[in-house]
Order: sequence, then structure tokens, then C-alpha cells
Amino acid sequence: MSVTTDTSDALERLLTERWSCRAFEPREVPRPQIERLLSLAQRSASWCNTQPWQVYITSGAGTERFRAALAGYAGQAGAKPTPDFDPPLPYQGIYRERRRESGWQLYDAVGVSRGDREASGRQSFKNYELFGAPHAVVVTTDARQGVYGAVDAALYVGTFLLAAQSLGIATIPQAALAMHSAFLHEYFSIPDDRKVLVGISFGYPDLEHPANGYRTSRASLDEVVNWVDA
Repeated sequence: MSVTTDTSDALERLLTERWSCRAFEPREVPRPQIERLLSLAQRSASWCNTQPWQVYITSGAGTERFRAALAGYAGQAGAKPTPDFDPPLPYQGIYRERRRESGWQLYDAVGVSRGDREASGRQSFKNYELFGAPHAVVVTTDARQGVYGAVDAALYVGTFLLAAQSLGIATIPQAALAMHSAFLHEYFSIPDDRKVLVGISFGYPDLEHPANGYRTSRASLDEVVNWVDA
């Protein structure tokens, strides 16, 4: 087998095996492993090699303080979203169908019945409890680079997720955290010239938890590829 085939097989394995973890063990990831993860993620591509991302990472008591503060903030009456980036418009067509499929996979796994708004709300709120993860990352980008800086930082997120998978570390990217960017700016003293893109909770997965017992599907090439041969 060629080196090229071996390399693509390894990448395919990481892509296939990665999933969004929604229940973690409490044990922390050793600092050298986190530093290895960050070193791998730092190899991510960016336009003109600008590398516009900066991250804020919690561990130990820092995670517990952040978890408590975030849940307290998000759970208070009248806490309105304050994202640095405009959220998407309502999903339509196939995008709505894919979103609903993914959502019902989760609800079926954890026993949330259709129409049970209270139970679905409790499950959604676990975002602000970091799903019990021992670590959280807040990914920011340079505000002056606009959409291109956001794209570069999103590439960093993708590399971070795969790097974590290669080290046996589970992750879940969370737009829910970025919906409260004003709180994150204040909590982490993030300067105004940076925008919060997304949060990521990470650690070791609780493989016995039902929330981790399903996997999402992917569209076929026929659905996303347009060939132009002439």
C-alpha cells in the first residue's frame, strides 16, 4: 500500500470516527496533551498565513468557575443573545431537514419525546453546563479581517477537532456559547477588536451515556458536487 493511500485512510478514519460529544468524564486532559493538540491545530491553513485566531482555554477550577458563571448568566430571565456574528436565517429545504434529523437523533437517544418543550429545553441548556466537560475553548478572530478572518478561524476549528480526535480527545463545537458573546467578552476580558466565533468543550467521552450513542449522516456527492467537464 502506498504512503498516499495510508495517509488518506488515516484521515478518513479520523473524519469518520469524530463526533460531537455531549457527555464527558470529569477527568482532565493532561496539559502536555492539550499543548500537543494546540500545536497540531496551529498548523491550520489561513489566508496569507495571517493565523487570525486566538483562543481562551479553561482547566481545573477555571472550568468550574466558567461553567457556573455561564450557566447562571444564560439561565437568568431576559438573557438575550448577543452574538458577534449574525446567526443564520431560518433553515429551509434540505438544510432544515438535515437539522431536524440531527436534532431528533439526539432527542431519541436521550429520551426526549416530540413536543416535550421542557425536556428539550433542559437538554439544550446542557450547552451552558459544557456537557460536563473538564475543559472549554473560546475561539476568537481578528475583527478587522471580517468574513475572511472568520473563515480562517473556522478552518482552525476544523483542524482542532481532527487533532483532538487523533489524540483520543472528544470535542463538541458550540455556537450556543457564541450566542452570548457579550458575556464572554467581559468574562475573559476579550478586547473589542476581536470577535467570538465559537466555543468548544473537550475532554474524555463518557461512552456509556446515551447522548453519545448515535452518529449523524452525510450527504452523498451527488447532492453537493456540480461537475463542469466542458
